[in-house]
Amino acid sequence: MGHFKTIIGHSPSLESIIRSAKMVAATDVTVLIKGETGTGKELFANAIQRESSRAGKPFICLNCAALSESLIESELFGHKKGAFTGAATNKTGLFEAADGGTVFLDEINSLPMTIQAKLLRVLESGECLAVGDTKVYRVNVRIIAATNADLNQQVRAGQFRRDLYYRLDVVPLELPPLTRRLEDLEHLINHFMAMVASTHGIASPSLSKSALAVLKNYPWPGNVRELRNLCERLSILLAGKVIEVEHLPSEFFSGVNNTSLEGFILPHEGLNLEQLEVELIQQALDRTNGNRSKSAKLLGLTRDTLLYRMQKHGFRDSGK
Repeated sequence: MGHFKTIIGHSPSLESIIRSAKMVAATDVTVLIKGETGTGKELFANAIQRESSRAGKPFICLNCAALSESLIESELFGHKKGAFTGAATNKTGLFEAADGGTVFLDEINSLPMTIQAKLLRVLESGECLAVGDTKVYRVNVRIIAATNADLNQQVRAGQFRRDLYYRLDVVPLELPPLTRRLEDLEHLINHFMAMVASTHGIASPSLSKSALAVLKNYPWPGNVRELRNLCERLSILLAGKVIEVEHLPSEFFSGVNNTSLEGFILPHEGLNLEQLEVELIQQALDRTNGNRSKSAKLLGLTRDTLLYRMQKHGFRDSGK
């Protein structure tokens, strides 16, 4: 798989995107990578560049949301000495610095309309114009762009140029959110925890089944990036230990209502309902130090119903 080995996971949705990305890498077309925040768009852009014919040339990244309109124009195209207050010397733009290579424009949905017109010119003719200059220069760069917003919607709202959108969207790659590749969750957790353990010379922790179940039912708004941050935190705080449900941050339980299943997400691979019931009963008993009445209340059951289900599942009744 070459440089795409850096992308962890074997879920069908991910492998489909990797196959498409490998075909794209073998060409020189413009690529638009779509996906929610934290799905790995820069990681894919990097892998595409390293698998391409431009692999030995510069690979320069710019987050379009990080700079003001005036600064982003100077950053991309350069400026001449005296072009504006503070321009004490000539500055080479990223396109010129990346000549022969690849420019990755992240969060291109944040690119100001005036700069969009200049980017369109680069895509159509390779022509750039530095701020304060009158003479254009040409570059040979491949552009990989990424967006975490719906560009179609921005086009309809008049916030993104339609002609630029069509030039960028030659080959779209849409990365799946983590909730659509939950088969990869445990693999990703093991990878990130092993990485932290190796970096810091500590023992890697392990996850209990109940803690893993909570992680699988979490909506992951920050996707893989959020999972990586969690793994780093838990690996350092609980090195060599077993991570239980109570060790997970409070946001994993916010909005949970004991009397409602609203917000519960059935895992894509399904679940064993009987085993889930056993684990929930065990968690309730552990949390209440074996108190049957309190456990029944936590589970929304009568005490008699809990005792019946405990007997059914073979729990030993030492009974409180």
